[in-house]
Amino acid sequence: MTVAAIRELYEFNAWAHRRVFDALAALPTDQYLRDLKSSHGGIHGTLCHIVWAEQLWLTRWLGTPNPAVKQGKDLVSLAEVRARWEDVERERGRFLDGLTEARLEETLTIQPTMGGAYVHSYLQTLQHVVDHSSYHRGQIITLLRQLGVKPPSTGLILFYRERSAGRHIPNF
Repeated sequence: MTVAAIRELYEFNAWAHRRVFDALAALPTDQYLRDLKSSHGGIHGTLCHIVWAEQLWLTRWLGTPNPAVKQGKDLVSLAEVRARWEDVERERGRFLDGLTEARLEETLTIQPTMGGAYVHSYLQTLQHVVDHSSYHRGQIITLLRQLGVKPPSTGLILFYRERSAGRHIPNF
């Protein structure tokens, strides 16, 4: 996989996040915050987890301290979650702008909070973050359906179709 392909995956990831954030903006606060007994409670907890994980991986790539509060537990509203994500997206964009083919093959050692140490290439971790976010966005889509809300489409093929049709897909 090339740097160009990684950047394209992150364009997709941002596009899909924006679609979810826009859909959630119309959701009543009580539904957005409701505990739906999912892996991270409900929509808010799952969205906080996505943004926190993206921030965590960015700090690992940059060699900076981990986010101060685990799982985004400091975020109390959709507006706060979106603002954090936009900050992460901008900073990650700068990181991706400087990414090289050689860097993709370099490795970093990850020490999860639950213990252990794992060595991965930057390529592997960059792909993982998009996969992780897509997985949890899928959970949010299901939770929206459980609430009787028509969810947005966030599939990669739709991203490609919109882009090829000339629809503007903003970058951060």
